Amino acid sequence: MPELPEVETTRKGILPFVDKQTVAKIIIRQPKLRWEVPDAIHDMEGEIIQSVTRRGKYILLETSKGTALIHLGMSGSLRVLDVGVAAEKHDHVDFEFSNKKLIRLRDPRRFGAVLWATKNPLKHKLIRSLGPEPLGDDFNTDYLFLASRGRKVSIKQFIMNGHVVVGVGNIYACESLFKAGISPKALAGKVSKKRYEKLVEVIKEVLARAIEQGGTTLKDFVQVEGNPGYFQQELNVYGRAGEACLVCESSIKQIKQGQRSTFYCSKCQK
Repeated sequence: MPELPEVETTRKGILPFVDKQTVAKIIIRQPKLRWEVPDAIHDMEGEIIQSVTRRGKYILLETSKGTALIHLGMSGSLRVLDVGVAAEKHDHVDFEFSNKKLIRLRDPRRFGAVLWATKNPLKHKLIRSLGPEPLGDDFNTDYLFLASRGRKVSIKQFIMNGHVVVGVGNIYACESLFKAGISPKALAGKVSKKRYEKLVEVIKEVLARAIEQGGTTLKDFVQVEGNPGYFQQELNVYGRAGEACLVCESSIKQIKQGQRSTFYCSKCQK
């Protein structure tokens, strides 16, 4: 599933091709995605893209009439192509631009979304309750420590909660907890402020590095040019069950937490 680094990589990839360009045409081949693509999305046609931003895992294409909200779901990707390139089986929505380029949403599982907001998109029902951006100043030690008090869920499930902080998906939660030396099984409400200080630091570090590397390719994610993300080559624990820890050489363990696989080193993480 594309997480924050993959979505940010996608946003940066499409930016040079669509920013300040006029939307010439929108083609909807399959409207039934996670939510049905609204007909009102065609109001973008003839409008200039004023900004290409991201909130959580939503890419926002803003025009004077409204904003398109694009979510990649579990298997979606956006590709930049020349207008006229034939669509394939899972290519559901095209945004064509006056520069003869298009961005194409490919989504085999159809869990992605293309939505339309005529008012402030940050107040859209799917976005307004999201937690702070992890690379922003609002995500800091004081915030995360206070938010954790009284919480009886595991620290891993806590930092993966999008209402607490956006974008710390399964891969990045495992890697951040390893670098912070915190067991994924520790209760969020019992972790000390000093340890949260370290965790905030490494979450920012891990996500920034993943963005720099173009995200992590495990199954479905590729960049807009069709290239894979390279952060997978730097993974310390994720997907390495049974292999030797790169620090202490103990065997990496794998457990289930909230229906997601967790990878960790029981010696390095307490």
